[in-house]
Amino acid sequence: MKNSGHADLPLHNGRVPPWLADRMAKLGGAITESIVMEYGRDKFLQRISDPFWFQSFGAVLGMDWHSSGITTSVMVALKRALNPMAEELGIYVCGGRGKHSLKTPEELVRLADKTGMDGDELVRSSKLSAKVDNTAVQDGYNLYLHNFIVTREGQWAVVQQGMNATNGMARRYHWHSPRLVSFVKEPHSAVCGKNKGMILNLTAAEADSTKEAILELSSRTPDKGMAEVRKVLMPRHHDVKSKDVDLKRLGAVLALAHESNVRKFDELLLVKGLGPRTLQSLTLVSEVIHGTPSRFTDPARFSFAHGGKDGNPFPVPLKVFDQTIRLLKNSVEKAKIDRSDKQKAIKSLHQTALRLEKNFKPKPDNFERIIHEERKNSYKFGGMTVMGPARPPSGQLSLF
Repeated sequence: MKNSGHADLPLHNGRVPPWLADRMAKLGGAITESIVMEYGRDKFLQRISDPFWFQSFGAVLGMDWHSSGITTSVMVALKRALNPMAEELGIYVCGGRGKHSLKTPEELVRLADKTGMDGDELVRSSKLSAKVDNTAVQDGYNLYLHNFIVTREGQWAVVQQGMNATNGMARRYHWHSPRLVSFVKEPHSAVCGKNKGMILNLTAAEADSTKEAILELSSRTPDKGMAEVRKVLMPRHHDVKSKDVDLKRLGAVLALAHESNVRKFDELLLVKGLGPRTLQSLTLVSEVIHGTPSRFTDPARFSFAHGGKDGNPFPVPLKVFDQTIRLLKNSVEKAKIDRSDKQKAIKSLHQTALRLEKNFKPKPDNFERIIHEERKNSYKFGGMTVMGPARPPSGQLSLF
């Protein structure tokens, strides 16, 4: 068992408005179903254990691309979406923020009673992962969120987050266990930082295995394992800048969606009724489903699917968001019956964008123009932020 990575994120206050929370749950559930259907439950656990993929996933769901709130909101959305269909899908989400995190052992015991899994072992893994990140590793971040995601095969992942009030940052930790092994024998390889000497030992009266694990960890310094860890440090600036985005990749997506000569690919004709703006969103969603790990090193790019609730890089286009949800959910339902052409067509969006990338030459000076156009036209797509609906430019009447 290895800790798969961590992300450092600026603390971000505020709540997710209901109009976004509902859509996050629907689209998050549909994306998860698509991944499980195409690649299996173990692949979904691998992805959610990757801090870059997780950040990109949250951005495509309409959350602010770099803030700490993405962790809580994504996990709430997944728990809300996946647990009602857990028996069919075979994925269960336990825990949460604050008092909900304390209920994780209770939830795991109930789950074990229903499924026949080893509840004691699951509870032990949950507690140990929290103890390691909250107490064994003295990095100044105190856990306030702990989610334990488990499949019916007994494989699991942990997504948990700590807060450092001094530096105004949050740190998210990802754990992934394709098989359960001893915490004592496996080094903690993912929480890395400046070497401040020996890690303090836990003094609380805990199980022997916990003490042994922490003693093992205390013989190591936090800077070990840097070659193995996937680490993302998000900037403090809120707006999306060109330096935050792989312009070649983003440009290929925009070209696919908006240039008529590109959109004549035969496989894209199977997705009927797609306007250019929805095609742009659906292509980024397709990459979240089908992309390889190296595709998620610039999470800000995925905010060009559905914007952000605070208006960065642009307001959330509700009409586009809803059409993306409908198309993806429809493709999932049809694929359950007969591996539908629509499911293949959505996968082809990512493949087509990859082909376009090879010869695409981005124009960096177009970046601000793209954001300006999105904001100017936002009202046409039902643009919304936490401050209210997007308005048409001055002097222009809204038709909606």
